[in-house]
Amino acid sequence: MVPRLRLAWLVVPVLGVCGQALAQEGEGATVPLSAPTGVELIDRPNDDGKALMLLWDVMPYDAEGVVYRVEVAAGEAPFRETASLAWQGGSRFLSSEQKWPFWAWRKDDRRHLHVLTSFQAEEPDAAQAGGSRLVEKSLEPLTRYRVRLTVLRGEDSAWAGPLDAVPVGNLFNRVKLHNLIYTLLFSGIILVYIARARRRELFLRRIPGLDAVEEAIGRGTEMGRPIYFLTGRYDIGEPSTMAAITILGEVAKKVALYDTRLKVPHTYPMVMAVSQEVVKEAYIEAGRPDAFSEEINFFVTDDQFSYAAAVEGMMVRERPAACFYMGYYFAESLLMAETGAETGAIQVAGTDADHQLPFFVTACDYTLIGEELYAASAYLSRKPVLVGTLRGQDAAKAILMAAILAGTALATLGAAAGWSPATLGYVLDAFRDFGG
Repeated sequence: MVPRLRLAWLVVPVLGVCGQALAQEGEGATVPLSAPTGVELIDRPNDDGKALMLLWDVMPYDAEGVVYRVEVAAGEAPFRETASLAWQGGSRFLSSEQKWPFWAWRKDDRRHLHVLTSFQAEEPDAAQAGGSRLVEKSLEPLTRYRVRLTVLRGEDSAWAGPLDAVPVGNLFNRVKLHNLIYTLLFSGIILVYIARARRRELFLRRIPGLDAVEEAIGRGTEMGRPIYFLTGRYDIGEPSTMAAITILGEVAKKVALYDTRLKVPHTYPMVMAVSQEVVKEAYIEAGRPDAFSEEINFFVTDDQFSYAAAVEGMMVRERPAACFYMGYYFAESLLMAETGAETGAIQVAGTDADHQLPFFVTACDYTLIGEELYAASAYLSRKPVLVGTLRGQDAAKAILMAAILAGTALATLGAAAGWSPATLGYVLDAFRDFGG
């Protein structure tokens, strides 16, 4: 008897749930079919003017087996079916399913929503004389479209419309309003720190690899050997290359003061041209314009391993006192760094290529990891604009970290306290990425 009682306790709730579901479905099926109410056709906000939004009320007969058919026509053309929306338990095409923040869209579980981005149009078929075919076309801005909504259940049907609307592009995307606020906030923080850096010296964390720059250049002067500086394998448009060139300018100033030989082999002509101007300016600022030579920067080749082999050959022959590897690197990083280590050079590397960092850390004396490459120019020059920008970015990162921690705590607390997803969404929307 005991096993039977236990089985009954399991079966009865299941039957109750199934019966409730069948009752709800039967209740929806017995409601007479009528035309959808509250039907609206509006221009979709926050877009480029290539979409419309069709909204209508949740109807009492919504249940399994109910299908909404959307028909669209451009101008006076005939209506053609564009979408068939079946009522299913998962996605019910509700207004609340639109992935927009609360300040850009009012989510409503009592309203259906369908976004129209295309329609079926008839055009001549070149393959058939006098024939035509249906093609799918995207909605165009400032073009009037007519829409008709039909609801079907078995052989019964009812329709609403037609309605007409014109899609219009918007100058401002309210979905990304929080991005604008964050941009203004972080820009303001950076400007404040730049102003502070102009009034007094701000603290920067010590970077050992850059502290060794003067030691490496002084060693080259004592030994009478050159200093090699490489700017990476990316062209001038990449941030890592620009950071490398900025560091090159600071290194060139010290090289000019110590009267040491500097060699900068290049793999891209544009990088070489910019580096020549930067080095020339550095020699002028150091008060040694006469010591500048056009031969400091020279082009080798744009082939990856030919460039690596050429630089390695020069290292073996001239045995430089120091080698600087700044910028973005690929497989050639270990080849050149090992060769430099064999020659006994002091080696300083800096890159944001995480897949090459292990090789530089192993073969070089000092390595600038990730963002240290971009902080190097501020650290070496101590210019107020660069130092203030660096400190402002750090403050902005601290704010973002605090926001992440606060969001995590709120999400955890909301789950534990049983807050509704809508209530928690008002807070989390400010930190979400809503794409385009």
